[in-house]
Amino acid sequence: MSNYKIILSGGGTGGHIYPAIAIANELKSRFPDAEFLFVGAKDRMEMEKVPQAGYDIKGLWISGIQRKLTLKNLIFPFKVISSLWNARKIVKSFKPDVAIGTGGFASGPLLQMAALKNIPSLIQEQNSYPGITNKLLAKKAKKICVAYDGLERFFPKDKIIKTGNPVRKGLLDIDTKTIEAKNFFNLKNGKHTLLVIGGSLGARRINQLIEKELDFLDTQNIQIIWQCGKLYYQQYKIYNNTNNVQVYEFLNNMDFAYAAADIVISRAGASSVSELCIVGKPVIFIPSPNVAEDHQTKNAMAIVDKDAALIIKEEDLDADFENNFSQLIAFPDKQKELGDNIKKLALVNATKQIADEVEKLLKKSK
Repeated sequence: MSNYKIILSGGGTGGHIYPAIAIANELKSRFPDAEFLFVGAKDRMEMEKVPQAGYDIKGLWISGIQRKLTLKNLIFPFKVISSLWNARKIVKSFKPDVAIGTGGFASGPLLQMAALKNIPSLIQEQNSYPGITNKLLAKKAKKICVAYDGLERFFPKDKIIKTGNPVRKGLLDIDTKTIEAKNFFNLKNGKHTLLVIGGSLGARRINQLIEKELDFLDTQNIQIIWQCGKLYYQQYKIYNNTNNVQVYEFLNNMDFAYAAADIVISRAGASSVSELCIVGKPVIFIPSPNVAEDHQTKNAMAIVDKDAALIIKEEDLDADFENNFSQLIAFPDKQKELGDNIKKLALVNATKQIADEVEKLLKKSK
């Protein structure tokens, strides 16, 4: 029987949305008759990205708690009550056979309500340090799929399965797309291509760095594909098509962007790290210091410690960037070594393994 009903929740950033979509796509290929429903946070990017991927989504009125006392914090309890109430209505009317959470604000209320209705749930934790939502949900979840070792500090050991993080399907064969990708971006031969990605919304400090170093990068014979993010596009679009620079708010063809790149500068969010392992290009990580428990630095160091990437902390950029970058460009052997080493860390079957676990829960629930 394959007319299962599957409910998924994950959002706030691409790092929570794309894993959920990847899992849904894999399950859809196994159960073409299954019904899928996503639940997200009303004003976040999942409300746009999930329908683009071909799935229905319902929005909850929910957001995170701010770290300082603000008006938003005063209405937070009402948001929680409202989203629990609405999550309950959604679960009641959709009647899912399984609930899947990939992190983000909306997955809390949804999986909480699914648990109350005895619907088996699976959570997928992308980071080396879990967020508060997943820590709370772990008690009721049947399975917890993780990407790093050592998470039994936070989760019940008997529920943990190390699968890696789901990544977009198109990334598994980027080696075959280089020529097509270079044509797509209209790139010049004989120049190195630098891909700059600061996460789905953008990264202020990385954007400031690239703006400041444009002349330096030009001296290094570099052409740039620069995803500056939604929040910063108006500010940086003036550099588009100047000095071999292309500026994008968002890259919809990530597989082409990775295929065209010789070197990547990236934040170290868990999804980005997992993707970059599969892509196998030399990477300079610039972790965001503004995240819980500094988990991006921990994600990056798990790679750097295996000689598989470079890291420059935000506070060291002015002092170290030019030196580190020109050293990397000057030594093709070093580039190859980093690319080969990071590829060894890829967990390429994550999506399939997570879908296997969901399938076991589905078969039990029937």
